[in-house]
Amino acid sequence: MTKNVRITMIGTGYVGLVSGVCFAALGHLVTCIDKDKNKISKLQNAEIPIYEATLKELVDENLANQRLFFNTELKSAVESAEVIFVAVGTPTCVVTGKADLQYVEGLARELAPLLTAYKVIVLKSTVPIGTGQQFKKIIQTINPQAKFDMVSNPEFLREGSAVTDFMDPDRIVIGSETDRSQNLMKAIYYPFLQKQIPILYTDIESSELIKYAANCFLATKIAFINEVADLCEKTGANIENVIQGLGLDKRIGAGYLQPGPGFGGSCFPKDTLALIQIAEELACPLSVVEAVVQSNEHRKKKMIQKIVNICGGDVTGKRLGILGVAFKANTDDIRESSAMVIIQGLQKLGAKLRVYDPAAMEKAATELPGVDWAHSAVEVMRDAEVLVIITEWEEFKNLKFNNLDKKPIIIDLRNLYDLQEMKKMRVSYHSIGRPAVKSQAQVQVLMED
Repeated sequence: MTKNVRITMIGTGYVGLVSGVCFAALGHLVTCIDKDKNKISKLQNAEIPIYEATLKELVDENLANQRLFFNTELKSAVESAEVIFVAVGTPTCVVTGKADLQYVEGLARELAPLLTAYKVIVLKSTVPIGTGQQFKKIIQTINPQAKFDMVSNPEFLREGSAVTDFMDPDRIVIGSETDRSQNLMKAIYYPFLQKQIPILYTDIESSELIKYAANCFLATKIAFINEVADLCEKTGANIENVIQGLGLDKRIGAGYLQPGPGFGGSCFPKDTLALIQIAEELACPLSVVEAVVQSNEHRKKKMIQKIVNICGGDVTGKRLGILGVAFKANTDDIRESSAMVIIQGLQKLGAKLRVYDPAAMEKAATELPGVDWAHSAVEVMRDAEVLVIITEWEEFKNLKFNNLDKKPIIIDLRNLYDLQEMKKMRVSYHSIGRPAVKSQAQVQVLMED
């Protein structure tokens, strides 16, 4: 039976905002809480702080239908809620590499005295195994009379397609300890039960580990195919053929087997490091995940060297156009972005950079002093001796190089273009794990520059 649940979502970062808005779209009554008064004020006016397709439309709709509210007042939001979702940040501690739980544990202390009636508290934040039990212990220590159940409900949202991922998920994972809490979670996710989306019910600890294991496995696939692409370049093999051969194996699948400049963003770097630390503390080291982290860090440096080598061994004074700053397409997130590392590395080597990104330039500007920011991809292309494509934005896939008076050497770190089409355009084109297309005239001009 359909039941509209009163939900309080604490934290309006990426996960909290998308999840809260989507729960409202499912028909639930949702209040999103954040201590940032300026942020809440903007959200109340439907000003969205992140770049995410269709999110604003959902905010507009559910604000108008009075299913979605934004507030800074925690007490009243807790009192009115049946289910409280915790979606506060768990950043990497720069000293230890562990997930920093100060916001999670701080919230447990804030919630404890406010729990005067039964609540279900759901950890939506990505947290180390055992955090749910620690959260419960903090509350019980402060307020022994509190009646509540803990639940783990990890998110599996990809930036740039988060709304779609939420509304049409591969699976939903719910870690709980009581029938009462599980039944409330079933009521929240009832529309997905009707659509026969798989819902996995586990203990809390297994649910917490599923999230980390999933992200670490996907990161492993990325690091693996990047190294295989390097081997292709040494042997003359074509990574596209290799990926097709691997992907046809049902045990492997083709997902996340696209070579590039290394993974980044808010999840994979943070979660791989956190799981390594958890395993080390338990004397159960994860050597595979450790190797993935090392491989990915080396990858970014390798891409800088690749660019330098194509430029004849020196980029000093050379005009390089850079397309892409965000860590992936369809987001303005620059956290752990390979593009940022590559741009900073080329700057240090003396290159003159003109850079464009459809969404992330404002966020990147303060971290990239000295960069010449362009207004379009075409503007970047026109004056560049070398054009480096780092982020796989759709608009970059549709660029026309044969219209340029002077064609740059193209270094495509996302394999956006067909090799045969690039041959027809008579450009020098270098990609990842595929044979280079060379225009001798261009190469000679660059070497003599």
